[in-house]
Amino acid sequence: MMIALKAATPQLPKTKAVADQVIALDEVGSTNALAAQMVGSGAMPLHKRDDGAMAVAVVAADRQTAGRGRNGHRWVSQPGRCSTISYAVRVPRAIATDSSINGWLQMIAGLVTLDALNGMMREYGAVPNQPDCFLELKWPNDVFCHGLKMGGLLSELVLLPAESETAEGAAAGNVGDTGDVNDAADAGDDVVIVFGVGLNLALGACRLPTPNSTSLQLHAAGLPSFDEMRDDVACRQVEGFRERLTKFFADPHGQAEALREEMKTVCWARGRQVEAHFTDGSTLTGEAIGLTEDASLILRTDDGVEHTVRTADVGVL
Repeated sequence: MMIALKAATPQLPKTKAVADQVIALDEVGSTNALAAQMVGSGAMPLHKRDDGAMAVAVVAADRQTAGRGRNGHRWVSQPGRCSTISYAVRVPRAIATDSSINGWLQMIAGLVTLDALNGMMREYGAVPNQPDCFLELKWPNDVFCHGLKMGGLLSELVLLPAESETAEGAAAGNVGDTGDVNDAADAGDDVVIVFGVGLNLALGACRLPTPNSTSLQLHAAGLPSFDEMRDDVACRQVEGFRERLTKFFADPHGQAEALREEMKTVCWARGRQVEAHFTDGSTLTGEAIGLTEDASLILRTDDGVEHTVRTADVGVL
């Protein structure tokens, strides 16, 4: 019989030292939903800092009772084993609503996550169990290890309070879905994006939610405790969001090209035969050959035609 795990309030001393605001709870419905609610109500203001650095707020919980993934999927996690944390950042409206570049915000979140995980492992001297066991990103929002899902990301756009009053409340939707934002009164130059990151860090094999999922501890030796891992990774993610997003905001098109090159080294789907599943129930099968200038996935079908995939769940064949 599997023993139920008890939730406890996350202890995040490193993260609190670098984040502008940290909300830590033992249990919540969804960290993304709570962050969006707090931004919309003004309880998470994300004021511009005196030193010019980007403000980053954090909402962490040991257990989520209504965790969400993309396209309405459910995110299942275990307290004391899985990190469930959301990061709220203030983003220029012009970038968040520009479909030619806003897809890179999700890619940046993925790269920040890989940087944080790899940095934590180096800090503690942890090493992979196998030489070909390294972390990758499965377009558009999954963290993969050895071909299995170790984590997922969900990016949602939220209007700041002055705008949400005109738009009848804070609008939350996947980044790139700009209808609510464009319809809102132009009450400011910024919006907020909440990046939700769920990571299986210390799950044993018997607790994995699906046969296609995995956990970091199954692939690396010398890892610290779960609490240390969660805090160190979260701290690095706060710093990573500041660094990468600041660069992106300063030169979005130039950074998009650099990110496109960087993604070639960590894009799990690239060079594989995959099947894209669309929200209307249709599918498209082909070889993933790379990303476009706007961070969409390019699939080449057997007839040699290249198709651009902007929103879909992608699985390997």
